[in-house]
Amino acid sequence: MEIIRTIELLRKRVADAKAANKTIGLVPTMGALHDGHLSLIDRARKECDIVVVSDFVNPTQFNNPDDLKTYPRTEAADCSKMEAAGVDYAFIPSVEEIYPEPDTRVFDLGPVAEVMEGAMRPGHFNGVAQIVSKLFAIVTPDKAYFGEKDFQQIAVIRRMAELEGFDIDIVDCPIKREADGLALSSRNVRLSPEARAIAPEINRALRASLDFARDHSVAETRDFVVGTINSKGMETEYYEIVDARTMQPVADWADTPCAVGCVTVYCGGVRLIDNIKYQ
Repeated sequence: MEIIRTIELLRKRVADAKAANKTIGLVPTMGALHDGHLSLIDRARKECDIVVVSDFVNPTQFNNPDDLKTYPRTEAADCSKMEAAGVDYAFIPSVEEIYPEPDTRVFDLGPVAEVMEGAMRPGHFNGVAQIVSKLFAIVTPDKAYFGEKDFQQIAVIRRMAELEGFDIDIVDCPIKREADGLALSSRNVRLSPEARAIAPEINRALRASLDFARDHSVAETRDFVVGTINSKGMETEYYEIVDARTMQPVADWADTPCAVGCVTVYCGGVRLIDNIKYQ
């Protein structure tokens, strides 16, 4: 595995690979790699000749300075995991390399970016669009891999790719979980032992809601999930049941062929997200 820190060198490596008719898979990450990231790398390894993983904590997608400051950074451990997973190129640039000057682009992301995370974290998805569009332009991958834990983010990235004219296959991959059901996240390392003990109740509430939803309305199911999670000593920021394609809230199960419940919860002060598909 080669560690690359400049855009110029990465472009050269990609150009050489494409000249040899090799396919390129990109896995964008913010580091602090866990088994969820490794599952994306594994899939890219199986489907592409060359795997590029970006390891970059993107400042423009943080609307909370404290969140940016405390986001885990584990470059040495990340590199060990990437090399063991068969990554060809680890792209680990500085902030100055990616943003030599402020990125003032504003993307017309539309309704998919206006609800849930978009409403709670103003500017977050525009920052995501900024960094992912830069990575797409630098790497020009054939496929790019994203985890379904960030379900809304995938819809936003598809919208950005459409706006920018990127001909890239955006591959969404299933959520990876701990044995007790907690969705893997780089933020999990910030959970205290007490918070870690109750965090799996998020997924348990979501799974319990699958049975509950069979004979209850969307609104009743939403209240059931929020009430269940909050009763365990956590605080639900939002729980929305949305159309899987548009990200818009649904009022009735018949309103969509595929409803997804998306939740954000504060557990011991750590902000966790998860989701579940109802159809």
